[in-house]
Amino acid sequence: MMIFYGCCSKFRSTKFTAFKTTAYVLCNFSRSRSMSQSTSIPKKVERVRDHGYDNYMEVEKKIRKVLKFQDLILTQINQTIPVSRLDVSARRLGFKQHEAGAFVLKFPHVFEIYEHPVQRILYCRLTRKAHLQIQQQKQAVIAQIPDAVTRLRKLLMMSNNGRLRLEHIRIARSEFGLPDDFEYSVVLKYPQFFRLFDAKETRNKYIELVERDPNLTVCAIEKARERVYREKGSDAEDIRFSFIVNFPPGFKIGKYYRIAVWKWQRLPYWSPYEDVSEYDMRSIEAQKRMEKRAVATIHEMLCLTVEKKISLERIAHFRTAMDLPKKLKDFLLQHQGIFYISTRGNHGKLHTIFLREAYRRGELIEPNDVYLARRKLAELVLLSPRKAQLNRELVGYRRERVGYDMESSRPDKLDDYGVGDRGNVRDVLDSDMGSDSESDFSDDSNRSVDETFEEEDVNITK
Repeated sequence: MMIFYGCCSKFRSTKFTAFKTTAYVLCNFSRSRSMSQSTSIPKKVERVRDHGYDNYMEVEKKIRKVLKFQDLILTQINQTIPVSRLDVSARRLGFKQHEAGAFVLKFPHVFEIYEHPVQRILYCRLTRKAHLQIQQQKQAVIAQIPDAVTRLRKLLMMSNNGRLRLEHIRIARSEFGLPDDFEYSVVLKYPQFFRLFDAKETRNKYIELVERDPNLTVCAIEKARERVYREKGSDAEDIRFSFIVNFPPGFKIGKYYRIAVWKWQRLPYWSPYEDVSEYDMRSIEAQKRMEKRAVATIHEMLCLTVEKKISLERIAHFRTAMDLPKKLKDFLLQHQGIFYISTRGNHGKLHTIFLREAYRRGELIEPNDVYLARRKLAELVLLSPRKAQLNRELVGYRRERVGYDMESSRPDKLDDYGVGDRGNVRDVLDSDMGSDSESDFSDDSNRSVDETFEEEDVNITK
């Protein structure tokens, strides 16, 4: 019996030792496997929110609705629309019932509701500040048309065959700072750069580049690398193919992920302006270079925009012409240190791509005139309605105070000399709401009664 128990215990110890050895080998195999996979950036990375960009898009969501109402009012006769018809017209733009009136009242610095003097009907129009902002933006867009021509030339040079659909550029004209009539003011006005033609097979209009300019083939990231090299004196080999990476706060960077990013930064790639049709794309090295070239293409496209941001849906229009990957969102999530995807606006259906290096604390680092003009509208939207009501109360109080002072200093006998025919001073001031002057009276009308009687006596004597 003792012999049998000793054999069983020896067998169990041997089996347990073999199990420990097998588990140790499997554990080391799994570790070595994870280490080998971590040398490349993972395909699926969890998106980390950056509240600075999301708050920026919350304001943009309001601005998009405001622009819809602005276009609706500007297309009306005399640029005014009755409030009763505003709700019906706004429902065609996607607004719910009775939402238009409440929305307009939220932004009194942009929209003004007044009563028609004859019809006694409430009308809605744009304020003077809103008109000034629209005029400033139009002037800024017209002034930078030469820069817009350069941006359009660079955009065409990044395409495979030097041509893009006219409709795709028309959809993204606001992002690239092109005027609404860019087909005539930009494309047809500069025939030495662009050519407009109809494709026979698809019956679509295309914009084609007439001639490639080698001076325009320098990317914005190359200028940034040169600036970093001159200012910080970094190693030329490390920044030769690198991008500026700023991860969002809260993004977890592990040891092996950091190594993978470092290897990806040193990976060479082809320029977005370079023709790659002659290269063999069957090797793994060529595919990695093309993936990094896609990052450089999107980076350059964002640098060509006015606000250094563009929606993901509009980038997808250029996917075929610029050899971009099919799953753009998953592809951009791998590089959250370079781009940021915001899903704020339109109930999460709109994806806006920001260039992280171009922004600091929610503001563009190098603003332009078009960007500043558009931010004027954002300032009007963000102004509190209480401030607008307070301004009206202060204006009314000032006019009432001026009228009270003039009434108290005016004798009753002035009514016999024609001043009383104009009514009360307060009524005169209230009737001239559009005037900036405080009173309709001149300095001569404030003379005393004694001076008036003395002048009459002199005339009688003569």
